[in-house]
Amino acid sequence: MLSSRPRQAAWTAAALAIAALAGWAAAAAHLPLPWMLGPLFSIAILRVAGLPLLALPGGRQAGQWAIGTALGLYFTPAVLHELGRHTPAILLMAGSAVVFGLIAARLLERWGQVTPATAFFAGLPGGASEMVVLAERYGGQIDRIAAAHALRVMLVVSIIPFALHHGAREGHETFRALAGSVDWMHFPLLLAASLTGVALFAKLRIANAWVLGPLLCVGTLTAANLPLTSLPGWLVNGGQLLLGSALGTRFSPSFFRAAPRFLGISATSTTLTLVLCALFVGVLGWLIPIPFASLLLASSPGGMAEMSITAREMHLSVPLVTATHVLRVVLLTACAPLLCRHYLAWREKRPTPTIGDKP
Repeated sequence: MLSSRPRQAAWTAAALAIAALAGWAAAAAHLPLPWMLGPLFSIAILRVAGLPLLALPGGRQAGQWAIGTALGLYFTPAVLHELGRHTPAILLMAGSAVVFGLIAARLLERWGQVTPATAFFAGLPGGASEMVVLAERYGGQIDRIAAAHALRVMLVVSIIPFALHHGAREGHETFRALAGSVDWMHFPLLLAASLTGVALFAKLRIANAWVLGPLLCVGTLTAANLPLTSLPGWLVNGGQLLLGSALGTRFSPSFFRAAPRFLGISATSTTLTLVLCALFVGVLGWLIPIPFASLLLASSPGGMAEMSITAREMHLSVPLVTATHVLRVVLLTACAPLLCRHYLAWREKRPTPTIGDKP
């Protein structure tokens, strides 16, 4: 029998091989976002079936780095000017996440048999790690909160690309990356800038450092019109593969057995949130000249990296989607403690008799 380390290495290698094969098959079938969704579904299904597949250590961070770096190349001076024109829309879409998150929290509390604190942090579409850390301070059930966010991201990443793809919503918008080709002479500058951003954000203990750090530093160089290089396609695809694999390994045989009612309500609340987002941006689209598909991606409750790379792969407004999701995560992370205190105070005044709730 293999010892612990070789066994873990073997399951990690198996996960990477399966993810690569699934990504290739999804790409051959012309599915949307193949190098993320293929690994995500294949790894998740096999994990739930009982195979102890493991994500590559540091793979999620490497995937985030590749995506954050690729996204930073879109923030040209012309794009920043265009984003400035749409600042009110970006603020509205980021702010809508608070409203829709509170609606989801009420559904989870009323029907999911959890405490108000658990429902609140499971319902808000902020970063999963940030919501879990904040929930610990208020006595939330972190296992269910983490499960709710994993399920939310998986559902949104799965539903939106397929819906837009089959609804012929792939676009050809004018937002283009500054560097359109690979120039290995400028690759060291790109690498240094992106890793400097990671180091800076990690030093400041800012969440999502591996996405936001490269995004900020590479975006700054792009805005200054400095000559850079595009990332090779295989590197971006590899980043998606690592992200999809990491998300897939969050699932286990006990995932859906641990709290089936709660997860069912969580899936329902996520679906309702997507419907509300679609209705909201449908109205917003009448007021601003931005295609519905880009607005939906920008306002959706998916993960920042996942939604931004979806916009890139579907030729939609990458800067708009990225800027909105960055603002959403910052807004929810900063405001969540204050909102939670008000929410819990309100719930104490207006208790809802739900079976299974804890006092």
